[in-house]
Parts: sequence; C-alpha cells; structure tokens
Amino acid sequence: MSRRWRVVAGLVASAAFLTSCAQGGAATTRPVVAPTESSPTSSGTGSSPAAAPSTTSATSATSPRTTATPVTTAGPRVVVGLGDSVTAGTACGCTDFVTLYAAMLGARSGHSVRPVNLGVGGLTTSSLGAQLATPPVTASLSSADVVVVTIGANDLSPLIGQWQRGGCGTTCMDEASKAAGAGLAAALARVRRVTPAHTRVLVTTYWNVFEDGDVADADFGPGFAQWSDEVTRSANAAIRTAAAADGDQVVDLYAPFEGEGDRNPTALLADDGDHPNAAGHRLIARTLLAATAG
Repeated sequence: MSRRWRVVAGLVASAAFLTSCAQGGAATTRPVVAPTESSPTSSGTGSSPAAAPSTTSATSATSPRTTATPVTTAGPRVVVGLGDSVTAGTACGCTDFVTLYAAMLGARSGHSVRPVNLGVGGLTTSSLGAQLATPPVTASLSSADVVVVTIGANDLSPLIGQWQRGGCGTTCMDEASKAAGAGLAAALARVRRVTPAHTRVLVTTYWNVFEDGDVADADFGPGFAQWSDEVTRSANAAIRTAAAADGDQVVDLYAPFEGEGDRNPTALLADDGDHPNAAGHRLIARTLLAATAG
C-alpha cells in the first residue's frame, strides 16, 4: 500500500511567496510512494518496476498498469517419503515406491524429480514425531513439494500378542487405532509446520498392518487373517480421520492390494508376507501417481 506524506506549508505573510503562487509557482503536495512488494517475474524480462501510484489517484489512460506474469514450473521437484519399513523398502531388495513415484512424476512433467526416502524400519507414530524434530529431516522437508506418509502399523504390533493370549475384539482394536491416529495427527501437524505452503501431503492407508496372504495363514493359523483385516480397517479409519483433520490427501492402498477384501495379496508381498515386493512397490507408486493426477 502506498503512503502519502504531505508537506504542509506554513503560513508566511511574505509578498514574494504570494506573488510566486499567483504566477503558477505554488508549492504543491508531493506524494512520496513507498516501495511495493514486487511480483514474481520471469528472469530476463529487461523491465524495471515503476513506482506504484497512490491508491487514491486515477489510473492514467495513456499509461496502463501492466502486471508481469510469473513463470511457474509445472510439477514437483522434490518428493519426501516418511514412515516405517514399508516406506524404507524393507525385505524387498528393489527400488522403493518413493523413488519409483518420483521417477513417474518426472516422466509426466518432463523434468527430474528428486526422491528423499526417510523411511525407517520399526518406526511408530511417536518415533516419527521425534524424527521430525531432527535438523536433517527438517531441512529435507523444507524443500519438499510432495510428502508421502505411511505410518501406524507398528503402533498396533502389541495387539498380536493379545490376540494370541485370548483375543482382541472391537473395543481393543479401536482403542489402539485411536491412539495411533492421535500420534499420526501430531506428526502431520509437525510436517505442516516445516514444509512450504504449497507442499502436498499424501497419507496412505494399509492393505494389512500385519502379515498377510499365505505367510500369515502358515504363521498364525485359522482366524488370524480375518482378525487382522478387522484391525487394518479400524487402523485405516483412524488414519483417514487424522489426515482429514490436517487437510491432507488420503491415498488408499487397501483396495489395490485386497480389492473388497476378497483378494489374496501374496503375489505383491515379499517372502515375509509383511512387506511389499517389487511388484507391490510398483503398485504403490502407480496408485500415488493416479491420486496426484490433478
């Protein structure tokens, strides 16, 4: 906003001053315009910004005001992955989905996209919060255009022991999921505080928070697959709630792996039945790409 400083002439009873006023040499109020914030402009335009006119003065018909159009580069440049062993690519020996997704974004936009994978095996929502407070992670997030977060499964690991000792019903799993959701919400708030305003935060759900497919059946026997699916649905609901509260986008990974809960995801999992294999990581990357098509 421009500011006008008015110099008020003192009343001088000088005849010479009055004479000069009568002859057209009157002292006039001179607006002093404060510099305005300059708009982003493309480099090499060769134009110098002119002083902005007072907001109270009429726009000159012969000197129309022009606004330089900022030059923007379409598409993100940096993708940061946060989360547990799924993000880290544990048990795969393959290219992780964060790196694959960045490459796919680069192919779509026509420029390179740099992946920064900060996934750590065993991470919980609480330990993710601690990781977010470290300077190296903060520095990476400060330049992120897209952040992908996959976290919460390890918060629920103690439930397996409860199930083996006699069961963990709806109340048990919902309370644990609610606690994990609260931890996720706190972590997402930290992410927002250290990322640029334009950063897009994607929060994924899980196909299963525990072992799945043929390996789960062999390791835990009858009843486990159905129970773990119920825990996963409860956890995913908490993940959605936390992401929505922070204004983040949820990317569902349940349906791509499980369909309506009627698919066997073994072909997408590593030998441990827990982590995605190369095909699983490619599927996650493609799902993320489809979710960020707009």
